[in-house]
Amino acid sequence: MAMVKVLIVDDDQMNCDLLQSVLIRHGCHVISTTSGREGLSLFRAHNPRVTLLDLRMAEMDGLTVLKEIRAIDPHAPVIILGGGATESQENQARALRATDFIRKGLSLDVLVEAVTRLSQVPVPSVTTQLSLRNGNVIEQIDESVLVVDDEPLLCDLLVRFLTLRGYRAFGVKNGDEALRIVEEMPPDAIVLDLIMPGMPGVEVLRALRDRNYSGGVIIMTGSHNEELLGEAWSLAPQEILIKPVDLERLLTAIQLVLVCREC
Repeated sequence: MAMVKVLIVDDDQMNCDLLQSVLIRHGCHVISTTSGREGLSLFRAHNPRVTLLDLRMAEMDGLTVLKEIRAIDPHAPVIILGGGATESQENQARALRATDFIRKGLSLDVLVEAVTRLSQVPVPSVTTQLSLRNGNVIEQIDESVLVVDDEPLLCDLLVRFLTLRGYRAFGVKNGDEALRIVEEMPPDAIVLDLIMPGMPGVEVLRALRDRNYSGGVIIMTGSHNEELLGEAWSLAPQEILIKPVDLERLLTAIQLVLVCREC
């Protein structure tokens, strides 16, 4: 088996050293840092097969690092080193599709086994991922996408993900703001969360239809409520994606919507 490249990002130097020595003993090539910001640079530069990431770090926390990693590569295996993280932080990490959670202080064999297992998962062959990791920006596409989601972490992730892929992407946290933007400067496509406080996504979509909005609308939702989904479909969105949303699928849906607009 080729030597597996592992990146460790943990602001506890002792923990970094311990994990590094164990993984090196198991034949891994290990890069480590105690800084989230440097961790991101190393991720871009070294294209690690697996990343071990501490959620609680002082200067740039693990969730921010994970969000940036996801924006660059939706499929990169990331193991969260738990311990001290709040339930809310862990839930947010799950929403960002963390690959695995390992409690600190758990037997190191479990960690080694997880790294080995993930290193054998086939890598999706997406060339854009590599150019994004290496810092080459994808060429600018002159099409705008508005993301409407009341979950700030997800909203930021989607905007970052789409911006890195050349779209003019911007995000708002509620339906009223979205409708104001559509009045002033209609985007080419809208990615719309179905369940939001204040004005729910169905009402936003209804208002868009009343105003004859001509762009594409892609709905995202964590709800499996058939009545709600039926109501949404009756307002003719181009696609409904169930959360947690697969970013590559979202990208394909947006590309289709924008191509169909030009037909």
